Amino acid sequence: MSERLTVVARIRAKPGKEKETHAALRALLAPTQAEAGCLNYDMHESLDDPAAFLFYENWESRAHLDAHIKTPHVQSFFDRASELLAEPVEIKFYRMVSPPGK
Repeated sequence: MSERLTVVARIRAKPGKEKETHAALRALLAPTQAEAGCLNYDMHESLDDPAAFLFYENWESRAHLDAHIKTPHVQSFFDRASELLAEPVEIKFYRMVSPPGK
């Protein structure tokens, strides 16, 4: 059995590109949430910094995440990253050690 994987990704938009980055990130939600192995894919925006975004994701396995990275919608976003983002996406990987909640 594969181990589930949690991903936390921090994204910072370039000054003046906040709304465009927000729209590009929101466009990832529906197609990603429909992918095999996606348990959740949640986008968050900072309450006090319009350039800061965070994704909290859970995947059935690393293989599912790897397949997600290769999808056209994700590749299309990364093709625009230098135009939209102030810095590279910061991605951290975790595994849950507590029992799942409600």
